[in-house]
Order: sequence, then C-alpha cells, then structure tokens
Amino acid sequence: MILKSLIKNKLVTINYYEDGVLKTYIGRINKLNIFEQTLFLEDSQRNILSMKFSGISDIY
Repeated sequence: MILKSLIKNKLVTINYYEDGVLKTYIGRINKLNIFEQTLFLEDSQRNILSMKFSGISDIY
C-alpha cells in the first residue's frame, strides 16, 4: 500500500483540512491506523497529531 511506504523515518509535509481551513504540518509519520483511517504525525517538538485520511489534501 502506498501509505505504508511513508512510515520510513523521513520528514513529510502534509496539507490537511482542519475545520475547513487548510493547514500545513511537517514531521515524521508515527503510526497508521488503516481500519480507523487515521494517520499519526510526530512534529519536531515531539507532539503527536492525529489526522483523518479524508482531510488530507497533499503529502510530499
């Protein structure tokens, strides 16, 4: 699966719609939950952010 290839220890940039506003997050993918369709991103300050797949606009 394409998303599983993102789990490598690389920095990724994710554009994510949160409450109707497009936000950009940079960090490393911590965990993917395929069943709940949730991605967990760890930022540079070691905070874990959870994102629904449906809100993700771009990953690069």
